[in-house]
Amino acid sequence: MSIIYWIIIGGIAGWLADRIMGSSNGLAVNIAVGIVGAFIGGWIFGQLGIYPEAGIIGSLVTAVVGAVVLIFGIRLVRG
Repeated sequence: MSIIYWIIIGGIAGWLADRIMGSSNGLAVNIAVGIVGAFIGGWIFGQLGIYPEAGIIGSLVTAVVGAVVLIFGIRLVRG
């Protein structure tokens, strides 16, 4: 069940990050960006000593923040 949870949260987080950053990607890319973003967001929040509330909202916020950072970083590298 947790894999399905990761896919759903990843898809929503990737889609929200796409909208925030003004880009448009497909579903598979949104899921991948959201899942990778969750790891990045978790690391960033951990470094800052911020521990979002557990549950769907905390996971979603963490994943969206990480996904936005990921998209921003990719844009910096691409030029």
